[in-house]
Amino acid sequence: MLLRLLDHINQRHPWSHNDAYAPVVLLAARRVRRAGGTSVLDVGCGTGHLVAQLAHQLPDATGLEADKTTADLAAAATAHLPAVRIEHASFPQPLGRRFDLVSMVAVLHHLPLTEGVRAARQAVAPGGRLVVVGTYRETSSDWLLSLLSLALNPLIGLVLHPRPVRRLPQHMTAPIATATDSYWDIAAVFRAELPGVSIHRAMFWRYVASWHAPRDQEDVRSGVPSANK
Repeated sequence: MLLRLLDHINQRHPWSHNDAYAPVVLLAARRVRRAGGTSVLDVGCGTGHLVAQLAHQLPDATGLEADKTTADLAAAATAHLPAVRIEHASFPQPLGRRFDLVSMVAVLHHLPLTEGVRAARQAVAPGGRLVVVGTYRETSSDWLLSLLSLALNPLIGLVLHPRPVRRLPQHMTAPIATATDSYWDIAAVFRAELPGVSIHRAMFWRYVASWHAPRDQEDVRSGVPSANK
């Protein structure tokens, strides 16, 4: 009964868990800009909500979206921003360049885990940054954060959107998938593939990983220049 009530409230007062972590990505963008970086790749950009914000921080913003309908929505939503380019393509694909900042928000669980992390690493320019906000399969060790998230979720929805809605906002309509990897499996791959990575579990069934690429990082793909060169 209680779970049905909470679900009803969540459906009538939806809010984006991914949007809640946009400040994490934007903080990384400001750090990249202060270090002289200019380019950002938002992998799985959805309808363009985050990449539009990133374009105000960095003058060269690319959004990559695998779903054609969603990519078209992103292109329309960002058409007024000359700094933004939307690419309809799957990740990974040869983009012919690397970026000072690569962001992935609720995207990695759509990909094979190790392959996705390696592709993200290869997309980051030497000295650049990678920020991943992802989802994970819950296990018994996640019960406390899950309980807190379950309780706070409808309360935040009521505060942010007190008027009930009949349909989801457009930027929450991108295709979704269920995470199959536990947090511990994800963290192990990140630490193996990205030495020095910072990763931790967070509220609302998310984890946050941040990695600063060494300046002498070599790209395993031959002939791919950095975006800032």
